[in-house]
Amino acid sequence: MTASSSPIPDTYRRVTPCLVVRGAAKALDFYADVFGAAERMRFPGPDGTVAHAEIEIGDAVVIVEDEDPQRGTTAPPVGGLPGTPVFQFVYVEDVDTTVARAVELGATMRRAPENQFYGDRDAFIVDPFGHGWTVATHVEDVSHDELARRMAALFA
Repeated sequence: MTASSSPIPDTYRRVTPCLVVRGAAKALDFYADVFGAAERMRFPGPDGTVAHAEIEIGDAVVIVEDEDPQRGTTAPPVGGLPGTPVFQFVYVEDVDTTVARAVELGATMRRAPENQFYGDRDAFIVDPFGHGWTVATHVEDVSHDELARRMAALFA
């Protein structure tokens, strides 16, 4: 093994989400179909599981793995927890089309696409593997002052 010239590899961001699921092979297919994820590696685990896989969604890397009690990882319940405490936020070209496709493939819509005061049109879904996603398309550039005004009006 050779020493690394950089403590953070060039092929990763500083923070990389890792989604632990039951049925990683199906999850990889779902993420490819819904978000256009491109698989960059997959290592098999025992009994047909996926020990480690990496996908790229746009310029982001996401790790997807089957749960493994020996490594201390557990997938969330299917359908997600009520109020899933951690979620992914992903920008897409067309939030309405993407969310419709996700729901068609088994995701649960928790909040339908709607325009937000901060300039995005977004929705919240839980994928068939229990992970929450805010899916967004940026539709309006909002200045800091206008954002503050809108937020104050929202909370008034």
